[in-house]
Amino acid sequence: MSEEKYVRPSWDEYFMDLAHSVSKRATCDRGRAGCVIVRDKQILVTGYVGSPRGLPHCDDVGHLMKKVIHEDGSESQHCMRTVHAEQNAITQAARRGIALEGATAYVRMTPCRTCAMLIINCGIERVVCEKRYHKGAESEEMFKIAGVELQYFSEEVLKYKDQ
Repeated sequence: MSEEKYVRPSWDEYFMDLAHSVSKRATCDRGRAGCVIVRDKQILVTGYVGSPRGLPHCDDVGHLMKKVIHEDGSESQHCMRTVHAEQNAITQAARRGIALEGATAYVRMTPCRTCAMLIINCGIERVVCEKRYHKGAESEEMFKIAGVELQYFSEEVLKYKDQ
């Protein structure tokens, strides 16, 4: 009987697995996502999708859906009750006085436009995504212009139900 040699995960795989674990605390079933922000192979902060402190969660009271009409005339539905995982991780760092300059963020999918702007402004230099977000082109372009490295584990595109 031959035993297969154990293969340790790469650092990117390891931190992405941790982002999956963090996502289990998320309180919105439309996008259970987590974020882990790391520098020098050390975790600085984590965040997950959830309502602001003291406000009701989607899992408890339902979604707060808003229709967005885009410049091209297309429409999409977005839950406005929650704060994104990246936003929560960045605000947790701010609350604790943790600088994110030079860090890497591990996330489920391409960050939205707002999260991308926050990532750029707080000095995160690299973003590793499990998959692509179907509306992520603008964020990808901003990262390119700002010099933020963007990597994907998979080219699969995530799209929310009822979009």
